[in-house]
Parts: sequence; C-alpha cells; structure tokens
Amino acid sequence: MSRRRHDAVHPCAWRRRAILAAWLIGAVAVIARAGQIQIVQASMWEGIAVRQQEGGATLPAPRGTVLVGNGVPLSVTRERVRVSIAPREVRDPVAVKQRLTDVLGLSSSRAERLVSGESVWNQVGLYSMAVRDSLMGLSGVHFAPLYQRYYPYGEIARGVTGVVIDGEGRGGVEQQFDEHLSGTTGSQIFARDAHGNPLPGQRVTVEEPRAGGEVLLTLDMELQEIAQSALLEAIDEHQAFGGDILITNPHTGEIKALFSIRDKNIAALSAINAPFEPGSTLKVFTVAALLENGLADLNDSIDIGNGRWTINGRTLSDVHVESDQVTLREAFYESSNVGIAKAALVLPEGLHYQSLRDFGFGTRTGIKLPGEVEGVLRSPDRWSRQSPQSLAIGYEMSATPLQMAMAYGAIANGGTLMRPRLVREIRDANGRTLERLEAQEIRRVVSPQTAAQVGRAMVDVVETGTGGAARIGSYQVAGKSGTARFATGGVYQGGDYSSSFIGYFPADNPQLVIFVKLDRPEGGVYYGGAVAAPVTRSVIEAALAANILDIETLAESARDPEVVSPKLYVEFTEEIYVPIPLSPELPESEGGADAVAIPDVSGLPVRFAVRELHKHGLRVAEMGTGDVVRTYPTAGSVVTRGEVVRLRSGGQDDE
Repeated sequence: MSRRRHDAVHPCAWRRRAILAAWLIGAVAVIARAGQIQIVQASMWEGIAVRQQEGGATLPAPRGTVLVGNGVPLSVTRERVRVSIAPREVRDPVAVKQRLTDVLGLSSSRAERLVSGESVWNQVGLYSMAVRDSLMGLSGVHFAPLYQRYYPYGEIARGVTGVVIDGEGRGGVEQQFDEHLSGTTGSQIFARDAHGNPLPGQRVTVEEPRAGGEVLLTLDMELQEIAQSALLEAIDEHQAFGGDILITNPHTGEIKALFSIRDKNIAALSAINAPFEPGSTLKVFTVAALLENGLADLNDSIDIGNGRWTINGRTLSDVHVESDQVTLREAFYESSNVGIAKAALVLPEGLHYQSLRDFGFGTRTGIKLPGEVEGVLRSPDRWSRQSPQSLAIGYEMSATPLQMAMAYGAIANGGTLMRPRLVREIRDANGRTLERLEAQEIRRVVSPQTAAQVGRAMVDVVETGTGGAARIGSYQVAGKSGTARFATGGVYQGGDYSSSFIGYFPADNPQLVIFVKLDRPEGGVYYGGAVAAPVTRSVIEAALAANILDIETLAESARDPEVVSPKLYVEFTEEIYVPIPLSPELPESEGGADAVAIPDVSGLPVRFAVRELHKHGLRVAEMGTGDVVRTYPTAGSVVTRGEVVRLRSGGQDDE
C-alpha cells in the first residue's frame, strides 16, 4: 500500500524539481544577461541611447574677407538665417501666420500651408539676420544661421576673386587662399525627439567656430573697372572671341588690374594659364639683347632689299617698304620682320636664349593665383635652322600675358625684372597683419642705359610707327604692337589672329604698364595697332579723367600738345599702314577745369554708368550689379573733378 503511494507521489516531485531547475537556470541567464548589458556592454548601450536622444551639428565658420586698396571689401561673407516651421510646436497658429505674412511677405495661403500642414518640418527660406530678430519668440519657428558669399563689385574682377561653392573656394584668390579664408568650424549638440527632430531650446555649443582670415589685394578697383570696360567694348566692336588686359606698376610689380574673358566666360584666367605666340611684341627683347651685349646700335643700317628675305628655306616679308636701307630703330618702329631678323643674325643662340630666359620667359612668375603655366621657350639644342629668325620676331615660343607685362615692366623701370604682386597683406580675422608681401626684385636683366634706349625706340613706335593709335596728346606713351597667327596642329592658318599692344605710361617716368590682347577679332581689322592700341589709349584717358594717377609725376611728364600726324601706322607680320583718327582731348566742363556736373546715369547698367562717370573726371564707389538706381551726390550736382560718386544699383542689397 505504501509502496503504491510512494510511486504515485514521485512523478509530481520530479516535475517540481524540473520546473524549479528551469526557473533557476532562467533566472541565472537573465541575471547573467543583465550583468552583461549593465556591466560588460554598458558603454555600448549608453552610446546607442545617446545617439538616439542627442544629435550633433557642425557650426560653419564665417569665411574671411578679400579686400582691395585701403580695405574696401571685394569678396565678403554675410550671415544669413534659414527659417523653418515645426507645425506641431506652433501654439498660436493665427499669430505665427500673421507674422510670416507681415515680416517675410508670404502670401496668406503659403503661410497657412507652412503652419497648418501635416509635415513635421517645413523650410521657409533664407533671410537676413534682422528677420530672426523680428520672428524670435514665436513657438514653432526655428532659425539656422549660415553664411553666404557676396561680391560688392559684382562681376568686376570675378576671375581674380574666384567663387565659393559648397564652402570651398573655386578659382582665383578664393581657391589660392582657401585654407586661410575658410577658418575653423565649430560643433554643437542638441536633444531630439523620437522622430529625430531637434527639441527647441536644447542646444549646447561644444566649440565655437573661428572666423577665417583676410587677404588684402593690390588691385585698384577703378582701374580694374576702366580696364574691364575698355576691353569688353573692344571685344564687342571687333567681335573677338576673347581677350586679356593687365595693368601693373613697373616699379613694385603690383597688379593694379587683371581681366580675362573667353567666349563670354568672365571667370577665365587666361592671362596666367593660356600662353600665346607674341609675334612682334617680342621684338623689344631682341633689340634689348643686341644693345645690351654691344652687338648692334639703333643707328646701324640694315639692308632689307625689297622687303623679302629667304633664309634656311623660310621667307620673311614686309608689305610696306619705303627704302632698301633702314636703321635698326626704323626697323623696330615700323616692325620690319626682315630688318629685325637680319639684325639678330649676330646674336649667338645661347645668348639669345639666355636673354629671353632672363626676362622671365619659359618659367612661372610666381603670382599667387592657381593654374599658372610657364609657357614654352626651348633650349638651343632643340632649335631648328629657322628658330633664331622665328624667335627674333616672336614665334616658336609662347608666353602668358602676365609674363609679357612683367618683362615690359623691366624695360619701364630701368632694367629690373620684378615678381608680380597681387597680394599685399595676409591678415587674421581681426585685421592684424600676419604677413606683408613686399616688392621683390628677381634680377637685373639689362642696364639702365639699355632700358632707356629701348624705351625711346618704343616711344617712336607710338609717335611715328605702328602704335600711333595709342598716342596721347599731352603725354608720351612707349609701346609695341603685335599681330600673330594662331597655329592649328603646328600649321599657321590665316583668319585667326591674336592682336596685342603693350605699353607703359608716361614714357619718361612710368606709372603703369598696360597689356592688351584680343583673340580672333573679326570684321576685317585684326592688326594690333588698330585693335589693341586704342584700348590702351582709352584706359589712359579714363585714368587721367578720374585723377587716379600721381599728379606730380604727370606734371613733370606733360608736354605741349602737338599736331598729330594724319598718317598713323598699324602693324602685322606683313606690314600694312592704315590711317587711324585720334579722338580729341577731353573737353573741360563748364565752370572751369576743376568743376564738373554729375551726369544722369540712372537706368544704365553699372558698367556703362561707371565708364560715363569716369569720362567726366569722376571717381566711383560701391559699384554693384544690375542697373543704376541713383547716385550720391545726385545727377546735376556740380562737384570738383576727381570727386567720389557713390552708386546704388538694383543688384545691391539694402542691408
């Protein structure tokens, strides 16, 4: 009996023990897992929780300013604010909608959609910081500060400045000094809800952003505008594909104006990255090498025969030949290919090459802009039999406009090659100077005596020869014109030319070197003396009218007006002479030489308005984009010549 009872109870006890064991094992597993989570994996799960509950954001740094002259901003950052609406957070929809329409100018229907929509987050747009102040305190309205790049001068000097895309400098100074201008970003953390949206008032800045530094350029914005306008007008007139214009100070190497355009692309920098065969403008350095080394004299006689000369299988020719015998000076100012090439026969190849090298050809100038190229200047061991004659007249080599301008600057300043200087100072965000870039001499290339001789020959080019269209009645200009064919596949084709003129002013005490080149002009006129030289004259006249140049130096250089020869020469590799009329001297305004009435330029595009004001002898500030709305002082006001007129254009922000 007891045995049967024991057998009946035993299965129940076994099951209880099994259940208890299972519970114990489960409890141990739970405790072990909890311990693993709480102790072993604590940091991992804590990190996951933080990532779910907190977010992070990068705080952009204000980009530094690019300045010109005496501290005028050329490229500046403006703080803006992005306005967004979180409809679920809006406690007073009527008040918010009313403020959106009043402050932001939104339509009632759009304000309704933004405030009452089903979206968690609605972006409204970008506005000035004043908008944030007006909307601050409204529930559901959020603000995110950001920075926009703004160019007060619009398209003027855009190739030099470059642009900023996605916070990164592209081209020009913006790219060259991107690291310095960018500054250092900051960081911020914030709490967020289950949907990942930031919770209002729950932001903590961990590290403040540090603003970028400043870069001060050597550009003169009035000269820049004058140069840019003059080149664009010439390109329009001659239907050219593009062109370059450079203005430098020959004594310091400072770049005062730089503008390139290719196929309507104003951001081009072909002045430093597109070398060309200079043609006759290189004859300056052939003559300089001959004179410096005592191999020739400007009065030496050269037999140019009938203006045709065949040497080593190549025929050089001059279309206009007044005599069989010319002096080296006459060959130069009449741009005789035969005369210059024959004169260069006595120039040893090694000396010829080294002379060009000394003037900076075949090597980068070191300008602080991205993308500069060195051009082509082959060593004598790579020359053909025709190379000496080709180089003498500006072929079988290539140079950038900047290289040409700096080399001409060496003649203008008495024989010293200067390094081009676009940047004057590098500063920190508070305007303290970190580095000041002084004028830098590279080397002496010719003696002052040689430079003076070549300079006088260049004056003859303008006074008597192929550069007559650059002549200014009251001052002497030194210069040289050039016209060269473009080579396609190593073969020179007719119809495509580069037309150039390089000069300095005033000739006896130069303040400016001016390089002008037009590419592929159409309409039948393509000689450098007819296409590019007038641009030089136009720039000088505008600079004189605006009183930009040093008055005392000009007074010393002024001469009594002379009768202009009715026959002025223009030049090409085969010389042709064409009469070019000169514009008369600028008239004095009523009220005396120093009084001028401000013209009405309202409604004109800024570029044309500035040019009109310069013609009246006025200086200009605050040149923006779009059409001119008003001037300060107003149109009709009588002011002193050289007075600053401020423009307000439709493209300027009223902030």
